[in-house]
Amino acid sequence: MPILRIPTPLHAYASDAGVSEALSDLATQHSVIKPHLFNGNDELRPFVNLFIDQDNTEDLQGIATSIKDGEEIAFVPSIAGG
Repeated sequence: MPILRIPTPLHAYASDAGVSEALSDLATQHSVIKPHLFNGNDELRPFVNLFIDQDNTEDLQGIATSIKDGEEIAFVPSIAGG
């Protein structure tokens, strides 16, 4: 997947970006992924774990967590079985 890098002079215009905005953009650009990430109320499904670098967003502010320049968002699905 391509990485969008914002040049320093434009950071002020993108500084309010957060996990919620990134997920919304992803779902808009790749609509087939939306039902796998969100339930019918546009809430993140409980089996989808999001990490910003090494930190689980559940330990931060959830999808309201802001993203700093250079940080990486990773989806880690819960795995169950027997």
